[in-house]
Amino acid sequence: MIEIPFTKLHGAENDFLLTWRADVPEIDLSEAARRICARNTGIGGDGWMLVERVAGGLKTRLFNSDGSEAEISGNGTRCAAAFALLNQAATSPDVMIETAAGKKRLRLLERIGYKFLFEMDMGEPKLEELHAGLSLQGSSFDATILNVGNPQCAIFVDSFPANWRELGRTAERHPRFPRGSNVSFVRVLDPHTIDVLFFERGAGETRSSGTGSTGAAAAAILRKACESPVEVRTPAGSLRLRWNQSVFLTGPAELVGEGRFFVEF
Repeated sequence: MIEIPFTKLHGAENDFLLTWRADVPEIDLSEAARRICARNTGIGGDGWMLVERVAGGLKTRLFNSDGSEAEISGNGTRCAAAFALLNQAATSPDVMIETAAGKKRLRLLERIGYKFLFEMDMGEPKLEELHAGLSLQGSSFDATILNVGNPQCAIFVDSFPANWRELGRTAERHPRFPRGSNVSFVRVLDPHTIDVLFFERGAGETRSSGTGSTGAAAAAILRKACESPVEVRTPAGSLRLRWNQSVFLTGPAELVGEGRFFVEF
């Protein structure tokens, strides 16, 4: 029997389990992620993040709930910054975190107890195709394809389709994306506001997404449907994005609890 200590946090209801890498023995990490993230037989989470202390900050490694490894999560990286502050692994308002998508700087804007508000430098989005036609389940959709540290497919709609989850699952595995893609459905409400639903690669439907919000807002700006700053309305509340050379995303992170997960291999 192996014990895995964890701390659970959520960033706008996108929940993650965080563990110090030194506390995890040499095991099948993908299988461990599947088990600890399982909603009924595990602790439950959208992802499991291993955290290391390194010179100048932290280093993270992120596994989705299906065991696949992801480059980055915006909401998850904010959770990692809160994790660092809770464990005195960071002492200044600025937290530097090395992810598989590069180094990210986060600034603490506010802390009330176990609730944190960060602004995170998401970097410069890389546009692949501004208007990509996607055929999904017999219907055609207009999407913007870009990368914000992980692949994003932002599908613009006038109203959310009733079967958006099924469409998201199809888009995630579309031949256009041989390694899969995160998918967002985007409604532009006005030049500074969008409404978004998320279907994430390796996790499925999520209540919000940091990189998904970044991709959706950046796509809306690139399409000239919006201009900075943009409020991204998600089922879990609003995130805020501003684009000034780099893209900066502001959102919450909150401690849920901590404990030990018991697993046999």
